Amino acid sequence: MTGEVIDLGTIGYREAWDLQRQLMERRAQDQIPDTLLLLEHEHVITLGKKTSPENFKPQEVPVYQVERGGDATYHGPGQLVGYPIIKLVDHDVRKHVVIIERTLVNTLERFGIRGGILAEHPGVWVDGKKIASIGVAVTNWVTYHGFALNVNTQLAYFDLIRPCGMDPASMTSMQKVLGKRLEMAGVKAAVGEEFAAARNEEYVTAQQPAPSHPTVK
Repeated sequence: MTGEVIDLGTIGYREAWDLQRQLMERRAQDQIPDTLLLLEHEHVITLGKKTSPENFKPQEVPVYQVERGGDATYHGPGQLVGYPIIKLVDHDVRKHVVIIERTLVNTLERFGIRGGILAEHPGVWVDGKKIASIGVAVTNWVTYHGFALNVNTQLAYFDLIRPCGMDPASMTSMQKVLGKRLEMAGVKAAVGEEFAAARNEEYVTAQQPAPSHPTVK
């Protein structure tokens, strides 16, 4: 079954969260293929299962407690968020995370950025600063939630939290590393291609309406 990449543009967090769970249930029943959702969110804070009080304080920005692993993080304009809805036939969650890491490292390399992995800290790093966060959830052996790559992200918003328990100054973006703003469409295309390559599978761009459209089942 060929996988699909769906570009949702900019979408509200609650809407995307509901869509993920809907697609997760459909994937568990083999009603849809493996799917990678690519999108941007408006400003929002999400709290993973490991969020501690010292890493988060109430904010004016909307806040959601979610099922994924990890701590508090921020999503917002200029940040590319990816939600892989993947059926783990081999039940290997770690392999799924490694595929995401490889996707992001190889994407960064396309743009001349050398990214790497730190065993003690999840995510992808560039020169000691975190450029991408990873936090997944699995239900009925289908994945949801996923990753956030800082492309043109407004890094000042990380000051609202201690991202993954770290100093906000430890965050960086592709724009900051390269000293120029990037076209999100190009980064999305690279991520889609690298995700397919990392999974050694074929993925096609799906022409699907926004999740609020009545034809989405």
